[in-house]
Amino acid sequence: MRFVMVAALAMAAAVTVEGAPQSKAIQQLAWLQGCWETSSTAGTVEEQWTAPRGRSMVGLSRTVRGGELVAYELIVIRERGDRLVYIAHPSGQPSAEFLSTAFSEGSVVFENPGHDFPQRIGYRRQGPSLQAWIEGTKDGQARKIEFPYRRTACPGD
Repeated sequence: MRFVMVAALAMAAAVTVEGAPQSKAIQQLAWLQGCWETSSTAGTVEEQWTAPRGRSMVGLSRTVRGGELVAYELIVIRERGDRLVYIAHPSGQPSAEFLSTAFSEGSVVFENPGHDFPQRIGYRRQGPSLQAWIEGTKDGQARKIEFPYRRTACPGD
């Protein structure tokens, strides 16, 4: 009887955790989920974002030029206190963290003033489009690179 009671309590706790509402901070970035792509003469950049879950989102990015992979990145956005942190793991470079300075249902900006380049990363949803950018200073010069993404079908859809 004791085992059955313990098992029932464990199942109730699991259901409570599974059914617990997501935090509002990460939920405000639900508009980012899905697959996005931008192309230019410099190549094609793709980003794919998972739905908010476990107080986090996971993103993958790759850049292809002339049929060759030239860059890739794994990104985790997670809650840290009342802020969001963007943790970038770019190909061939050390990981870097950027803390949210502003986020809402439609835009987010992350900053790390001590990072070499970029110091700011931003995303803004504009209808069916996604405007992303990185900016800051490099070699004493202000730089901003924009990524005008359009929604695309995710692999397997």
